[in-house]
Amino acid sequence: MPSLKVIRKRITTVKSTQKITRAMKMVAGARLARAQARITALRPYAVKTQEMLRSVADSVRTTAEEQVDDGVGTEEEVLHPLLKVRPEKKVLYLVLSGDRGLCGAFNANVNKTVEREWRAKLETLGSAEEAFVEFATAGKKGRDYLTRRGAKIEHEFAVYDGLDLAKSRQVSDYVVSRFRKGEIDSVYVIYNQFKSAITQKVVVERLLPLERPVVSAEGESDAVAAANAQKTSFLFEPNPKALLERLVPMYIETAIYRALLDSQASEFGARMTAMDAATRNAKDMIGRLTLVYNRARQAAITKELMEIIGGAEALKE
Repeated sequence: MPSLKVIRKRITTVKSTQKITRAMKMVAGARLARAQARITALRPYAVKTQEMLRSVADSVRTTAEEQVDDGVGTEEEVLHPLLKVRPEKKVLYLVLSGDRGLCGAFNANVNKTVEREWRAKLETLGSAEEAFVEFATAGKKGRDYLTRRGAKIEHEFAVYDGLDLAKSRQVSDYVVSRFRKGEIDSVYVIYNQFKSAITQKVVVERLLPLERPVVSAEGESDAVAAANAQKTSFLFEPNPKALLERLVPMYIETAIYRALLDSQASEFGARMTAMDAATRNAKDMIGRLTLVYNRARQAAITKELMEIIGGAEALKE
C-alpha cells in the first residue's frame, strides 16, 4: 500500500485537475451559449437563401437547356459559371475541425470521416488523367491529421478567433475563385453539425457546383414539397442570370459561415461535455483515494497502538 504522503499528494493533484476541468467546463458553456444564439439567428436566413437560390438556379438551368436545344447558344454561354457541372476530376475538400483538443471525439470524428471520404473519392477517380484530391483546412487538428497521412493541403485558414462574416468571405472567395478558373471541379465541406451540447453529427455537403433540388417519387422537391400546394410563378428583375451573379456567391458565403458556426458550437458543446465528465471522474477518484487514505491511516494508527501495547506487556514481564 502506498504511503500516506504519496496518497495525500495524489489527492491534492486530482483536486487541482478538478478545478481546471470545472473552469474549462464553465468557459465552454458560456461560449456555447453565445455560439448557439448566433446559429439560431442565422439558420432561418440560410435556409431561405438556399431555397430561393435553388429555385432561381433550377429556372436558369431549365432556360439554358431550352436555349441549347433551340440552338440559341451553348451551355457555356447561357449557364452561370457556378452552376456548370463538369466531369469530376479535381476535387477540393474543405475540412472544418478544432484548433485544440480536450473536446472528446469532436476532432476524431471529423478526421475519420475525411479520410474515409478521401479514400472513397480516390477509388472513384481511379487513374483518370489530371485527377487529384486536395484539401483546405480550418483548424489545426484536421491539418495535422491530414499532413501525417501525406494529403495535399492547398490552403489553411485561421478563422475561429473572432469568427465573423468577413472571415467566412475569405474562405468563400478562395473557393469560388478556384472553381470559376476551372482549377477544381467540385467542392465539399466536412464539419460537425451542432444538434445539442451532447450531440454533434459529422456531415459532408457539396458546395459547388450547386445541386438541383432533390425530386421525390411524386415529382416534388423535398425542400419545397409543402409549399408546392400553393405554387407561385415569380418574375425576376432584371433577369435570373443577373440575380444569380449576386445570389450564388452570397449563398456560398452564408453556407460556409453557417458551417463554421456549427463547427465552433459543436466544439464548445463537445468540450463542455468532456470537461463535465472529467470533473465527475475526478470527484469519484478523490472519493476513492480518500477512502484508501483513511484506511491506510487507520492501519498505521492500529499498528502503532499494537506496538505500544506490545511494549507495555513486555515491560510487565
